[in-house]
Amino acid sequence: MWMILVGALILGVIALDQVSKLLVLNFLYEEQITVIPGVLNFTYVENRGMAFGLLSEHRWVFMVLSVIGILLVGFYLYRYVKSTLGRVSLALIIGGGIGNMIDRISLGFVVDFIDFCLFDFWVWVFNIADAAVCVGAVLFAVDLILEAVREYKKSRNGSEKSEKKDGEKHDGTAL
Repeated sequence: MWMILVGALILGVIALDQVSKLLVLNFLYEEQITVIPGVLNFTYVENRGMAFGLLSEHRWVFMVLSVIGILLVGFYLYRYVKSTLGRVSLALIIGGGIGNMIDRISLGFVVDFIDFCLFDFWVWVFNIADAAVCVGAVLFAVDLILEAVREYKKSRNGSEKSEKKDGEKHDGTAL
């Protein structure tokens, strides 16, 4: 059952990403729309590199690495992840990765359009797939931390229980 829900989330991210990019290509091409003045614009950008336009001359390298990365994350998700938060986080990462991969294959670049202009230091324009990957990565980090805390508490409780049993045996009350 969880695989169906994860698959639906992956397809949902891909669909939302691709529909938004289709709308941008049809209605925003080479324009900018102010959504919230001083905070958010929709600005058409063709990203020919990886995250934030880096290394734009190596498109095929990104495509190969993306396929390998998506397959590895998918394998890890299927084989090892048991928590709902972990599954959701990796589904977001896979969906976002596939969304941007579709652009690279079909267009030769990734369509970016979400432009936060509230912060002077933030100059990057991104898309829904990018947002899904980033949110998924943060959620996965949170899941790893929560799992580490759970394991720590479990091991600590286990050692306390064994100490109590050892103490009972040594004081002669429960042999």
